[in-house]
Amino acid sequence: MRILSIHAHPDDAEILAGGTLALLAALGNEVTIVTMSAGDCGSMVHGPEEIAAIRQGEAAEAAALIGAKYRWGGFRDLAIFNDDASRRVVTGILRDHQAEVVITSAPSDYHCDHEATSALVRDACFAASVPNYATPSENPPLPAIPHLYFMDPIDQHDRRGDSSKPDFTIDVSSTFWTKTEMLSKHQSQRGWLQQQHGTSDYLKQMEEWTRACGARAGVTFGEGFRHYTIHPYPAEPVMERLLSAYLAG
Repeated sequence: MRILSIHAHPDDAEILAGGTLALLAALGNEVTIVTMSAGDCGSMVHGPEEIAAIRQGEAAEAAALIGAKYRWGGFRDLAIFNDDASRRVVTGILRDHQAEVVITSAPSDYHCDHEATSALVRDACFAASVPNYATPSENPPLPAIPHLYFMDPIDQHDRRGDSSKPDFTIDVSSTFWTKTEMLSKHQSQRGWLQQQHGTSDYLKQMEEWTRACGARAGVTFGEGFRHYTIHPYPAEPVMERLLSAYLAG
């Protein structure tokens, strides 16, 4: 199947769904990782264009580790908003890749870019099959609304600090080291996360979060997801079937 992972910044998908994306790619699915922003504010040292180029290169290298493609959505850090122009851009991306399954950020998360991405992708999934909704893409509308899934928020807690419980958890114990290798490609973020987020070791923190998610479902390493099935979004458990051998709990 054609699977599109869309999150706000380079490294978000690796942190929250890298192990699952590795499993999906290994099973023969066509995986593309899209970051809405190129991460142009993610540095205390480099200017916006320089760090954006660095981070796009890191993201492409991370995706290549699992045979996935990488694409920048064309947005800037802290400048992702749920408006019509942005929705048309995201809808065009879905049409470009003829997405069948879309995995995106949680509706409630610590970062405004994460939340705006979630809303944009949700609404773009609906719009992607509407013939009269024009986009920058020259590709045709999707034949149907794609299957939509939300990743866990960072640290499995929403913006209010409440614990976020997923619909299901994928056991990524077999791909955890691939996930780690993918995230390790984002070397430019080591200093940034230490200064801005107080994270002394971003790989260790990712491991702690992935262990905590797995522990809730009785496995060593896990990644949680919610399936968005509000009418008229499709309710068939496509991702759950694709990864049935890795469902935890």
